[in-house]
Amino acid sequence: MAKKKALTNVELCKGCRLCVGACPVGAIEALMQVNKKGYEIIRVDEDKCIGCGNCYTMCPDYVFSIEEV
Repeated sequence: MAKKKALTNVELCKGCRLCVGACPVGAIEALMQVNKKGYEIIRVDEDKCIGCGNCYTMCPDYVFSIEEV
């Protein structure tokens, strides 16, 4: 079985941080950086990510995709 991980497109992020609370392993953190639209963005720690898809399911802005690695 291939390992999965979450990939992000932070330019779509609007900083709602729903994904941060949805991650069961704490792999997502909010950054004090902004994207081109002026929204604070998030970062996924790829070493912690288990590819569960909770962030993908929770995100209203389609920031995440789940990919096999």
